[in-house]
Amino acid sequence: MPLIGDFHFNGHKLLADNPSCAETLDKFRVNPGNVGRGKARDPHFTQFIELACKYEKPVRIGVNWGSLDQNLLAEMMDENAKLDEPLDSMQVQQNATIQSALRSAAMAEDIGLPHNAIILSCKFSRIEPLVQAYTALAAQCDYPLHLGLTEAGMGRRAIVATTTALTLLLQQGIGDTLRASLTPLPGGDREDEVRVVCDLLQSLNLRHFMPSVTACPGCGRTTSDFFRRLARDIEQNIASDMPEWRRQYPGVANMTVAVMGCVVNGPGESRHANIGISLPGSNENPGAPVYVDGERMRTLRGDHIAEEFREMLDEYVQQRYGNPSESKL
Repeated sequence: MPLIGDFHFNGHKLLADNPSCAETLDKFRVNPGNVGRGKARDPHFTQFIELACKYEKPVRIGVNWGSLDQNLLAEMMDENAKLDEPLDSMQVQQNATIQSALRSAAMAEDIGLPHNAIILSCKFSRIEPLVQAYTALAAQCDYPLHLGLTEAGMGRRAIVATTTALTLLLQQGIGDTLRASLTPLPGGDREDEVRVVCDLLQSLNLRHFMPSVTACPGCGRTTSDFFRRLARDIEQNIASDMPEWRRQYPGVANMTVAVMGCVVNGPGESRHANIGISLPGSNENPGAPVYVDGERMRTLRGDHIAEEFREMLDEYVQQRYGNPSESKL
């Protein structure tokens, strides 16, 4: 797994004073808005890039509107004020973030950093300016772009905002690396940042990290919570098995599983999945048909439906992604 050093203010000094760190890191990140002020900016930036060249490391030039180069912003604000039809301040800030990234990239190349060793980002904490800035940046350069809604906040609102912003860009083919900037809950960890990005990429069918479980929301036909417990248990079991499955069964992350609660959409969704079960809803026949690759394979009954379906799922994984001769289906 690549290890990236994200430096602010004194990265040029830290890397110079700690060569083993510079050698170990796989990529550097520098924020051109706080690498130095006034006359110190260019020398500090130059030293940072020279170290990247020395150790042959790629660099992400990451501009953030919360730490935008104030000299550049003031320059562009002054130029804007002279126009017959000035832009609003947000548009100027968008343009300034783009120019900060592009000017810094050009300077890095002049110092000697290869074109293909540069990654750019222009982050905002609001969706609309973020999407507009990245769309404009993508039209002006061919550098790889790192996406992220910075300082998105905490909880559900932050996840919704992050996925909205990144989806709008990814659907345009914009973006090469991603970050979900979520504030952890008190006592929480940062794993949700990774989970959100993984789920987003999988939802857009760009990358697959584990099998997808389709499950219905429940309605008046599903007065029992059995199917919800089964869907939860299947998801938890898959997550627990994935480290071993990933080693033994290449391609298993692309598998789809359906756990449905009644006859309305159950059989159809189960047929669309690699393997799916349609549990009986209220006043329905107590049988639970199981479909494998679109075909009805078995009907499960009794008190051990969950255990039997789990066995069928394990056998399917072995058959489809492992040694077919081991299948007991």
